[in-house]
Amino acid sequence: MLIAGAGGFVGTCGRFLVGKWSGAMFHGSFPMGTFLVNVIGCFIIGLLFGLLERAHVMTAGENALLITGFCGGFTTFSSFADDMWVLGSKGDWSTFIFYLAASVICGVLLVWAGRALIR
Repeated sequence: MLIAGAGGFVGTCGRFLVGKWSGAMFHGSFPMGTFLVNVIGCFIIGLLFGLLERAHVMTAGENALLITGFCGGFTTFSSFADDMWVLGSKGDWSTFIFYLAASVICGVLLVWAGRALIR
């Protein structure tokens, strides 16, 4: 748990820094900071899971530090994207489509509901 927490701390700090940097570099309504951490996190988790599947070189501690901790702290979207990749690679298209639609629709609706509740 402490190893995952340490990775999460670094990932969260990285997310904060990318958000600050992108806010200074890009102007407009597009959420560039969130977009960047999501796509960078997807790439990193792809690399890490690729290494794990290809060479089985990652220990349980490294997995907790890098995948659960760092990627989880940086963005949970990377885990969602990897789940989607796994479903697609298995050819489970009905679950793929349901999970994609349900995640996006429920996510947006629940953000709206949470904001509406606070108003």
